[in-house]
Amino acid sequence: MYAVVKTGGKQYKVQEGDVIFVEKLNVEEETTIELNEVLAVGNEGEFKFGTPLVEGAKVVAKVLKQGKQKKVVVFKYRAKLDFRKKNGHRQPYTKLQIEKIEA
Repeated sequence: MYAVVKTGGKQYKVQEGDVIFVEKLNVEEETTIELNEVLAVGNEGEFKFGTPLVEGAKVVAKVLKQGKQKKVVVFKYRAKLDFRKKNGHRQPYTKLQIEKIEA
């Protein structure tokens, strides 16, 4: 069984046991959360598509970690003008393990 879940403005196809990285959620580590924005559910040839959400469906996930991704360096340069600008960015994330899909 799998589900398509929306969180943080992105969509993820998940199955039970999957580990995914999503945009940062304000929850503590080692807690259980419910993702209620389920767009579609599939199970061996049977599909349910929501308009826009599937009613009564939810995905239960456990928060494994809160962290930051590797640094992305943004370097701007203009030739012959002595212009150099260096910036860095580390995107925060939440690591989830999918425990159960209820549909």
